[in-house]
Amino acid sequence: MKDYTRREFLQTTAAVAAASTIVQPAFAAGAPGQRYVPEKGAKLRMLRWKRFVQGDEDAWLANTKKFTELTGVEVRIDAESWEDVRPKAAVAANVGSGPDIIIGTFEDSHLYPDKLVDLTDLATYLGNKYGGWYDSAKAYGMVDKKKWNAIPMGAAGSCMVYRESHMKAAGFDTFPKDTAGFLKLCQGLKAKGTPAGFALGNATGDANQWCHWLLWAFGGKLVDAQNKVSIDSPETLKALEYAKELYATFVPGTLSWLDPNNNKAFLDGQISLTNNGISIYYAAKTSKEPGIAAMAADINHANMPIGPVGHPTELSLVFPMMVFKYTKYPNAAKEFLRFMMEKEQYIPWQQAAIGYVTQPLKAYESNPIWTSDPKHTPYRDLMKVMLSNGYAGDLGFASASAMADFIVVNMISEAASGSRSPKEAMERAAKRAERYYKL
Repeated sequence: MKDYTRREFLQTTAAVAAASTIVQPAFAAGAPGQRYVPEKGAKLRMLRWKRFVQGDEDAWLANTKKFTELTGVEVRIDAESWEDVRPKAAVAANVGSGPDIIIGTFEDSHLYPDKLVDLTDLATYLGNKYGGWYDSAKAYGMVDKKKWNAIPMGAAGSCMVYRESHMKAAGFDTFPKDTAGFLKLCQGLKAKGTPAGFALGNATGDANQWCHWLLWAFGGKLVDAQNKVSIDSPETLKALEYAKELYATFVPGTLSWLDPNNNKAFLDGQISLTNNGISIYYAAKTSKEPGIAAMAADINHANMPIGPVGHPTELSLVFPMMVFKYTKYPNAAKEFLRFMMEKEQYIPWQQAAIGYVTQPLKAYESNPIWTSDPKHTPYRDLMKVMLSNGYAGDLGFASASAMADFIVVNMISEAASGSRSPKEAMERAAKRAERYYKL
């Protein structure tokens, strides 16, 4: 794509902008050169999650500055923790005021679909240009499987993050590929005084990811394909019994862990195995503390082990980029999203974050970041193979509400810690889920 200078932008749009404050898209949906002409005097505010990788934030802000220089549209970027973005987005939707663009988590866009701008034309253009969207991206970005009301930025994928030397000391030459071997590894790590640790607090990313993986790995699921609550099952009981054995190997304190806690515990040397994005490795590689920097060579990643179901059951934290209908500048907002998803911005941003966000568009699989370091590669295909958190049913208001209520996480936490028996934890989860899934 040729460079789009501010002079060219102004020359192209001056006549149209003078005629109307609200300007239609410059090109038809899906056209090769599609751009949206920002409204006169447009200014944007975006709310996103606080970075876990400094390169992500630096590159995102640099791309934002570039957008402003090319279009004249000022963009203010605010950042909050994952736990705070979701309620603030819900409030904005309900009161009709707030940031023009919010980057939420999971299927936030399914909570208030009538409050969001239709982005089908933009999604069609990006999909046609960049090899198509993964099925998981379609599930999260589309409402009723036909209209896009969010553009998935990508997903913070979850892999097993571990210390190679500690794994070998526990008697394993390679990382186990199944749940039986994984439990033995965790038991061996505890015996060596280098335990594992997985978040069991209401952690939007880490806890949801590994707890859903575990439930699905044993064949359990919150709902079936007809969206009927089916968590009360023998498969769920097996998953909870396994979780109890696994929890016995954890470092103390994981019941209250949120998303930053396992990062800190790993880099502090308190644990040698957890599930996480690539941010722990990034922090070690870029640390100015010699002890932490030296740890980078010993850190490695593996995909989540396969359970008795015999296939991957991974869940990644998808980031839907939503434009709210109350915005005065919908074209400017759509142009900003288009600009940020184009390869000239997206590829360098992924590289700056060393692959912390896995792409939603197939063309970006070829980004050199995934092969420049073999330790990056396990994260490359996470959006390609992941299940959605509505599994085995549909994404929608019910699945979003159940996720926001941490039903699966709380069930596993209760059973693993012994605060409830596996059967009691399972039955309580079923009752909570039935509040949202009313057929």
